[in-house]
Amino acid sequence: MPLWLETTIIVLTVLTMLVGLFGLIIPIFPGNVVMWLAALVYGLVLGFGRLGAIIFTIITLLMLVAVVADNVLMGAKAREKGADWGSIILALIAGVVGTMIFPPIGGLIAAPLALYLAELQRRRNAEEAMNVVKALLTGWGLAFIVRFGIGVVMFGLWGIWAYFA
Repeated sequence: MPLWLETTIIVLTVLTMLVGLFGLIIPIFPGNVVMWLAALVYGLVLGFGRLGAIIFTIITLLMLVAVVADNVLMGAKAREKGADWGSIILALIAGVVGTMIFPPIGGLIAAPLALYLAELQRRRNAEEAMNVVKALLTGWGLAFIVRFGIGVVMFGLWGIWAYFA
């Protein structure tokens, strides 16, 4: 493979990884999955080799942990304050739809608002409903820290793979 083509692939992979990493700021953006896809395409195009196969396996496991942790942390924090599963699912749907209609912040507004309204209707207590929303937002913050940290590790591992390949 010509050097210019290999360099182009590496630059495109770096840019895609950075989009994935900084896209994690948007709660429903699957940044860790985007980073995983970048590593997959890199491996398919330039070859995995032994080191690449090991690192890609670790990157895959990290991506799966990030996806699970994201959903668990947000829902778990809201559940700690007594949120109903129906309210949490409604907030998730509102977040996805809000982001599609008004990217990138529509979901950031729609999800907590939907959760608040659902819990307000269910509980008939504004303070309790707001406490559930605060818990969800705390879960979002924790999920972001976990996803971003995992993203940094994924990027670093890919860098080791690219450097030693």
